[in-house]
Amino acid sequence: MFTSIQKGHPLVSANNNKQTVTMFLKHLKLKSRMILVLGMMALVQTGFIGLFAVHYLQTSLDEQIGERAMDVARTISTMPTVITGVQNRDSTFLQPLSLILAERTHARFVVIGDSNGIRLAHPFTERLGRPMFDDDGDDNATALVNGQSYLSRAEGSMGWTMRAKVPVFSRQLDAVIGVVSVGYELEKIDAVIARYRYTLLIVIACSLALSALIAVWFANHFKQAIFGLEPEEVARLVEEQKATLESVREGIIAINADGRITTINHTAIETLGLNPQQDYKGAPLLDVVPDSCMMEVLASGEPQYDQEIWRPDLTLISNRIPMRQGERITGVVSSFRRQDELALMSRKLSRIQQHADSLRAQSHEYSNKLHTIAGLIQIGSTDEALALIGQEAQSHQELISLLREAVPDPILAGCLLGKYNRARELSLNLVIDPESHMLEIPSHLPREHLVSIIGNLIDNALEATLHHRGAGGEVFLSMTDYGEDLIFEIEDQGPGIEPERQQAIFERGVSNKNQEGHGIGLHLVKSLLTSLGGSISLESEPGNGSCFVVYIPKQPA
Repeated sequence: MFTSIQKGHPLVSANNNKQTVTMFLKHLKLKSRMILVLGMMALVQTGFIGLFAVHYLQTSLDEQIGERAMDVARTISTMPTVITGVQNRDSTFLQPLSLILAERTHARFVVIGDSNGIRLAHPFTERLGRPMFDDDGDDNATALVNGQSYLSRAEGSMGWTMRAKVPVFSRQLDAVIGVVSVGYELEKIDAVIARYRYTLLIVIACSLALSALIAVWFANHFKQAIFGLEPEEVARLVEEQKATLESVREGIIAINADGRITTINHTAIETLGLNPQQDYKGAPLLDVVPDSCMMEVLASGEPQYDQEIWRPDLTLISNRIPMRQGERITGVVSSFRRQDELALMSRKLSRIQQHADSLRAQSHEYSNKLHTIAGLIQIGSTDEALALIGQEAQSHQELISLLREAVPDPILAGCLLGKYNRARELSLNLVIDPESHMLEIPSHLPREHLVSIIGNLIDNALEATLHHRGAGGEVFLSMTDYGEDLIFEIEDQGPGIEPERQQAIFERGVSNKNQEGHGIGLHLVKSLLTSLGGSISLESEPGNGSCFVVYIPKQPA
């Protein structure tokens, strides 16, 4: 049967005391905790060492005094005059001799007795002739009967002493004829130990003070290393960091200066196709991700932004940033995300922007047309107003008819119509080759990719033409789907591109325009074509415009 533990039970009291101590320590600051803990450690260690030292000192002093008493007693027991005096029971001779020997050996007493244990010499003459065990607390049997020397610590007639008792043998060494007892006071030992105890207390106090100073210094240094936070705050930040790493949709990997993984979140494990059951913390990075460039960043200390990582089944966009502590590189953090997620977001934004541009262009253009028509009607030029309306309707109708026949895909046709209106808004002409033919766009080809590629190239061509040729400039677009590729040719009337810069123009951040934020469109075009297995060529002559030709295979790459 189970028995309940009542209140007041020792187990309950122990648990309550433990909880009380824990709550008390939690309310203290780190510095106070360190002073308290280090002080208690110093107190316990110093006290333990002190007790051991006092015990060892007492034992050593007892042994030394015992050995000294034994040596003196053995020397006296072998003196011929003492042996003769004991045989003759000559107290008159032995009494003054014992006093002289005690004085010269600094002994508390030298007592000599016969074979019956009767005192023959004693510091107090009134005790001569009396048995030694009456007030010495010893019966002397070990020395008188067994003939053995021994030490004893006892309280006798002269107080607590360390005494050595040695038998006195006859000259022929065939019989015990008496006993010699030499004693040394233990009060001196107690005085020495008391003095050491006082010294020990001073050492303990100094140790506590030193521990407090060390605790203050260490606490300040430690808190500076953890940015002045308390341990509970550090623990909370660690938990928050862990939750944050697991909540973000980007993969994150961090390594230390030795190239070992210190942090890796679930998204990184899932994106890289690693085993989710395995713990990768502490593992060498190159054993987990052999083709990682984080070791290059660790060696060079140069960050890498928006780097493309080509893997067999996916493409990643990665950023790698070194971690520094002062001038020393302590590790590298890498965040990465699937390119298709970024591309999807970019496509959605591009489509929204294209629709907005198209609507703005149409609104602006038709507003101007309406104002012109209204002005013509007000001045009575109704024939010219009707001609302008017919011309505008005919122009749009021709474009719509061309797109309907040549480009039945609504997404691509809508993009081209929006770019046509954008060109009209800029006072430019987007001329689409009437011989264009784009009927066989494969179903697997992402329309968002195609729109991004063509839209960026047309936008670049319109800007280049506007800045170089001005109003009235033209951009030519030709399309064909004959053969195994979809081919788009965009030609502008811009300033052209120098031969030495034609390869670099597709790199991120490289542009002919000096405004901030350019140099992304052609890089995106190149990346999208690479993912589709396509290619792009450039023919340009400075001052005579540029011609971009895009090839997109119909079959999947």
